[in-house]
Amino acid sequence: MNPRLMRRPAVVVLPLSAALALTVVMGTAEAEPARHGSAARVVSTSTLPDIPLAAFSNRLLPGSVDDDRDVDLGGIGSDLYPAERRGEYWTVTDRGPNGQIAVGKDKRRTFPVPGFDPAIVKVRATGGRIQVLKSLPITTASGAPVTGLPNQQGRDEAPYNHDATTPLAYNANGLDTEGLVRDRDGSFWLADEYGPSLVHVSAKGRVLARHVPRGLALTGADYPVIESLPSIFLKRKINRGFEGLALLPDGDLVMALQSPLLNPDKAAGEDSRTTRLLRFSTRTNRVTAEYAYRFDPVGVVEPGQTKTSELKISSIVALGGDRLLVQERTDKASRVYEVRLRRGADILGSPWDTTASPALEQLDDEASAAAPVLAKRLVVDLNTVQGVPGKIEGIAVEGSSTLVLLNDNDFGMTDGPEAFDANGRLVDSDVETTLVRVRLPHRLR
Repeated sequence: MNPRLMRRPAVVVLPLSAALALTVVMGTAEAEPARHGSAARVVSTSTLPDIPLAAFSNRLLPGSVDDDRDVDLGGIGSDLYPAERRGEYWTVTDRGPNGQIAVGKDKRRTFPVPGFDPAIVKVRATGGRIQVLKSLPITTASGAPVTGLPNQQGRDEAPYNHDATTPLAYNANGLDTEGLVRDRDGSFWLADEYGPSLVHVSAKGRVLARHVPRGLALTGADYPVIESLPSIFLKRKINRGFEGLALLPDGDLVMALQSPLLNPDKAAGEDSRTTRLLRFSTRTNRVTAEYAYRFDPVGVVEPGQTKTSELKISSIVALGGDRLLVQERTDKASRVYEVRLRRGADILGSPWDTTASPALEQLDDEASAAAPVLAKRLVVDLNTVQGVPGKIEGIAVEGSSTLVLLNDNDFGMTDGPEAFDANGRLVDSDVETTLVRVRLPHRLR
């Protein structure tokens, strides 16, 4: 029997209070319209003013950027984590301005400002503006910039200059930073898409350790590289590694893989709706659990969309206990769900943690062969909330019933040769970095 056609219908009931109880059938969460979506509302909006990228970068690392091609600071919405004071947040940039240009049958990845170094940025949202309070460049053990350039030839996309005509060098130190949390000791943990990896960074931005999948064989990095993650994660889709990161009350971390693994092959991964979460102990520096997470059909997340490969997780947030918020999105739509990390759902070390057929990613029905996919319930459909920007990647919880959302504006870049004019200057997309607060009609915690 074709494993992609296997079906063993099952119903999973998530026990919640009567007011919020939902039944989850075959991994799809259905919300009560009266309680979700339209009742939520935006209560404040703040935008980041134009800050030239060279000026920002060279204040942190003098001489790192000689020409920013008229690109402004952006991309800080890769994640969002509450700082010490209300209205202040830690954010992180991704790898920097980048795009794609088709050259023949190839899609070349461009890095128009290759000297840009990913940074941790502390901001305050007030009076309609996002104010930068503090910035930390992410550096190697010797204090050099890690850069956002790809690590390994043959595994990562080849880097090119702004018009895709000149190859750039790979960099074993390079990080595509996405998720961020701040630990109790003031250090930071970051999720990286390249490895995919989990990166521990000091309070001053220096990489202390990078945890990668077993077998990655990354050499030449100027910081410790530890092969502590399951080898199955070597099958991550390019540019779709770890994206979400949450810090649980007990100090453990949870990492979310942005898209399903290409397991056992590319076709299975592109068609799959099942991705994975990893739980990591910061005390023992090892993975302690793994969970299967099932997306809703892409047409549910973004009505009218038919490409399953557009589904992504960009943000996860710890609510307390074993509860997490998980964001499912496409580039145009976003919904937020709640899951519980049940002990019985752990697949670490099981047959689902291998490439054996049928692989987890091949299952048409997540209940096939009793695969323990996490039950979930819909919290809010952000598509129905007027004033929420597109491509939300950072989410935080403020108080008991407010979501704080931050978008990734991609540094104002678009794909294609039209991203820059004939003089090599950016043709800005005019998409602003925007932070909004959304008041929900019910309590989250």
